Amino acid sequence: MALGPQEMFFLAIVVFFLFGAKRIPELARNVGRAKGEFQIGIKEANEMASISDMDRGGMTEDVASEQE
Repeated sequence: MALGPQEMFFLAIVVFFLFGAKRIPELARNVGRAKGEFQIGIKEANEMASISDMDRGGMTEDVASEQE
């Protein structure tokens, strides 16, 4: 379900009143940093999975177990 323009405007007004004009940029910056850290963590997890696949000759665990 997507938010329409009216809902987004109402949400922006509520956020403005809850946090104030000075805290909104700080909150946005923190959300951006958290998103970046999350993406780095996902990338590192994928790299670790790739390394363990390479230890099995490039095969995933499922394929390696089928061949045993």
